[in-house]
Amino acid sequence: MLVVLPDGSSREIASASTAEEALRELDPAGRLGVVSAAVGGQVQDLSAPVTGREVELIAAASDRGREVLRHSTAHVMAQAVLALWPGAKFAIGPAVADGFYYDFRLPGGERFSEEDLARIETKMREIVASDQPFVREEHSFDEGLDLFADQPYKVEIIQGVRTLGEGEDEHEGVSPAGVSAYRNTEGFVDLCRGPHVPSTGRLGAFKLMRVAGAYWRGDEKRDQLQRVYGTAWESQDALADYLNRLEEAEKRDHRKLGADLDLFHFPPEIGGGLPVFHPKGALVRHVMEDFSMRSHLANGYQLAWTPHIAKSTLYETSGHLGWYKENMYPPMEMEGATYYPKPMNCPMHILIYRSHQRSYRELPMRLFEFGTVYRFERSGVLHGLARVRGLTQDDSHIFVAPSQLPDELARLLGFVIAMLRAFGLSDFEAELATRPEKSVGAEEDWEVATEALEHALKVSGIPYVRAEGEGAFYAPKIDVHLRDAIGRRWQVSTLQVDLQLPQLFDLEFVDADNQRRRPYMVHRALFGSVERFFAILLEHYAGALPTWLSPTQVAIAPVKEASAGYAEQVAKRLRSVGARVLVVPPNEPLGARIRRLKLEKIPYVLVVGDRDMAAGTVGVNARGAERPDTDVALEAFVQRLAGELEPTPLEVADD
Repeated sequence: MLVVLPDGSSREIASASTAEEALRELDPAGRLGVVSAAVGGQVQDLSAPVTGREVELIAAASDRGREVLRHSTAHVMAQAVLALWPGAKFAIGPAVADGFYYDFRLPGGERFSEEDLARIETKMREIVASDQPFVREEHSFDEGLDLFADQPYKVEIIQGVRTLGEGEDEHEGVSPAGVSAYRNTEGFVDLCRGPHVPSTGRLGAFKLMRVAGAYWRGDEKRDQLQRVYGTAWESQDALADYLNRLEEAEKRDHRKLGADLDLFHFPPEIGGGLPVFHPKGALVRHVMEDFSMRSHLANGYQLAWTPHIAKSTLYETSGHLGWYKENMYPPMEMEGATYYPKPMNCPMHILIYRSHQRSYRELPMRLFEFGTVYRFERSGVLHGLARVRGLTQDDSHIFVAPSQLPDELARLLGFVIAMLRAFGLSDFEAELATRPEKSVGAEEDWEVATEALEHALKVSGIPYVRAEGEGAFYAPKIDVHLRDAIGRRWQVSTLQVDLQLPQLFDLEFVDADNQRRRPYMVHRALFGSVERFFAILLEHYAGALPTWLSPTQVAIAPVKEASAGYAEQVAKRLRSVGARVLVVPPNEPLGARIRRLKLEKIPYVLVVGDRDMAAGTVGVNARGAERPDTDVALEAFVQRLAGELEPTPLEVADD
């Protein structure tokens, strides 16, 4: 058996039928921290038989290892709750990003309190200390129904798969073959597909975080359950680091910063997920959009503008009414026609392309628009600017001849990365999402599009993984992710090769041989949406936006009234080079004014007094500096500031 260790090295083991046996030989002291194994890419228990010639050992300090830890800890939490509240019903408890949850219904309609979380944690630690093994069991459907007869949610899961006769529940161990469960020595058993750590003693670095409401199966008409969230890590140090990041993330929450810095808010009179931007926030948006607009124009894009509503027939042709209707706002009936607020810009850009016959000489044709779209997101998923119902996309649709696709995608991805870097973001990775099992289109087209996308990723040099089977049913795509200042991962830009809309709208171009051919169409949203990108920037910079993005770039505080005239002269000079300047009159003590301006995260606070007025200098309080610079010549500061006021639009990439 070939055993691949967590560091990527491999060892040949003469005789071992399970990963557990191999691990005892290779790591008897347990220094590698292995919690599970993978055979043929499928993660399984260490005790499961190895059916192939190669097995990979998975350490707790890895993404796959943490998922096993978290799912196992969710089981321990369910065991603790059922021990503390006899008669409680439990639903599902998956691992999620950075943690886990479990849904419960307590007897008598009882509700969890914050104090109860501490009780549950205490009981969980008793279970961990008792080092109970996780033992997998396989059952028939009838045996599974008997085993969970007093747990209605588990029964519903089993019956659902049994009735359909196909498929597998997303979170639980039920398939057409039967039921899998895991049992602990104290009599606790849970429906589960696994895998798990060998025993509860391998756990311990966890914390319960909060309680929230959740509907069974996400259906508002079904039972309302209580969802207990927790987090689990491979060590106490890793847990402490995560909790510190959470504390920092709370300070950076864009919703709080938006209020503190007077940028935006969500008036209830307008409705959830529909923000209004205050003058400062609107100015930041304008600067973002203006830089993006000028960069697009410099890179061969053509502007488009499309209306906010359209007839239903457009969305019938595009397919949106068939597969996206539940996320669209209700229709409006006018003059015998049905209109919908647009959920996407792409159908209207297609109509621009199709407005007259196109020649190969016009391709690539790159259309660009800041287009506002409307999507009815459920209230439970709304989250500040990061998830809204009215969003503005920096949306591009590029029409290319098939022969142009690889080079155009490489060019597009290079432009995306350069644009993100212009905003001060630098840590990128990507996913290449390939053809799912249920999809439409010719295999040859999928292969061409997927190979072209992978070519673009290789040219870009950014790290990427293949997300096999995770493309849309009609197209493969690249999703670009970035990590912010505190290590959080955000999905931002998307490049998608659409294999369906050109056919649905019967798009053509006349090629050099005078033959009509079908173009490829690329969807490209760079920011994702202006609102969400605004939120990412606020949190990345903790509200201290770069000088060029700050609504106020320089604030000037005269020491006293006699210096106010000179402050205005300084302001006039700074405005002459394009700076956004605020003069703060001396109507309160200087120290109080400076503290307030620093809380507003203004990049530069200048203090001017009698000596500055006589010498033509300023006192410079730069944001983040330990101490101010005094007696700085005004012209020297102007030169310093000029380089920070506005980045140069991105250079045109080679065709």
